[in-house]
Amino acid sequence: MARSSSVVKASLRKQSRQLRARRSPKQFQRATALSLPGVKGFFAAAEHLQQQESAAAPAPGYTSASDGTLAVHAGEKLRKNGMAPDTDSIATPIVSGTTHLFKSSDDLIAFKEGRRHSFEYGRYGNPTVSVFEEKISALERAEATLVTSSGMNAIVATLLALVPPGGHVVTTTDCYSEARAFIRERLSKMGIRSTFVDLNDIEALKAVLDQGDVRDTLLYRLSDEPHLKCIDIKLVAELCHRKGTLVCIDSTLASPINQKPLTLGADIVVHSATKYIAGHHDVIAGCISGSETLIKTIRAWHQDLGGAISPDAAYMIIRGLKTMALRVETQNRTSLRMARLLENHPKIEHVYYPGLKRSPWHQIAKSQMTGFGGVVSFEVASDLHGVMRFIDALEMPFIATSLGGCESLVQQPAVMSFWGKSDEEKGKNGIKDNLVRFSFGIEKFEDLRDDILQALEKI
Repeated sequence: MARSSSVVKASLRKQSRQLRARRSPKQFQRATALSLPGVKGFFAAAEHLQQQESAAAPAPGYTSASDGTLAVHAGEKLRKNGMAPDTDSIATPIVSGTTHLFKSSDDLIAFKEGRRHSFEYGRYGNPTVSVFEEKISALERAEATLVTSSGMNAIVATLLALVPPGGHVVTTTDCYSEARAFIRERLSKMGIRSTFVDLNDIEALKAVLDQGDVRDTLLYRLSDEPHLKCIDIKLVAELCHRKGTLVCIDSTLASPINQKPLTLGADIVVHSATKYIAGHHDVIAGCISGSETLIKTIRAWHQDLGGAISPDAAYMIIRGLKTMALRVETQNRTSLRMARLLENHPKIEHVYYPGLKRSPWHQIAKSQMTGFGGVVSFEVASDLHGVMRFIDALEMPFIATSLGGCESLVQQPAVMSFWGKSDEEKGKNGIKDNLVRFSFGIEKFEDLRDDILQALEKI
């Protein structure tokens, strides 16, 4: 039963008061050494685990409100810094100014010493962007969030900030291709080693972690698609933390509605906010969430990289965020129903979706997710050209890359992402000519069902 408006208002007022509480700097007095170089002292396992326990806990004041409510009010009606908005507008204003004034020299000094919350220059921060960051922090149960100009910028800033020269990155064999290229080709020029493992092979991960000094190692688990594999985040985090290794999870395919990696033990969670968070295929952004200490370190590198998001883009994502819970819940339901339908269809050979009981990752997904996401992949009982006929016969979805928006998208990875690649490379990535990746939007299930069924008849 829905709570009455008076109860909701009382809850929001309580959260607003709680959000003003600040953590003691003593909790992080040793962690301030994270700024590179000198990162090794931070990665001592005992110290790290103490910080991880704090970072994984729900953000103060956010435990009594649902994700749907937080997506609407966090950062606006609920301000973490206790500041009231400078306007009576319900909608967050777009502050387009690139530089901010100070009333006096004393005012400037108060800002520099942290006694006054304000902004200085657009590349360092912006009031509109700050609202976006607070919403994500609330949803991810994080102490802090940094918004970036793209998901790839979020990945690059995180890696450069947290892995020093001579360090080590461990990531998945089937991770995002552009991230894989950056890790393998760019970071190697900085003396950073990389190891690609199947993170469902826990023994392989243990073997990597047992190889000498791993205190400067970052385990970076990127979103897996199109096969939609899941890893046991809690188990992986426990194994890594015993060795003093940081854990970063790209949770783009899950969204903050379906999964909260920080509460499962991860240190950092990254999103391509372009996808479910923005939700309308019309703006590009990324975000990084974690402890205040880690985000402060990444923010310093981010400012040097210059990957600031525009206030206009931040506003569009704030608007999109308000309906994220509704959108994702619809996409969850549609995808699960469609996956169940397809797994019993005579023209479908295999369905990849963690919500299916026969999926090898179902129990892991069920234990750490509240929904299984809006992407379903499946192999059609046909060849390359037969699947192309199926794709072209679909009337509702767009043939396009990306995911998470209101409109359904479909692609044939052998054509979209691996066209011109060798059979060996496709085989290494599990890409078959008959594989289809379908990102479901918010259209009515029956309309999507009928469209897919009629297209399958064209094969």
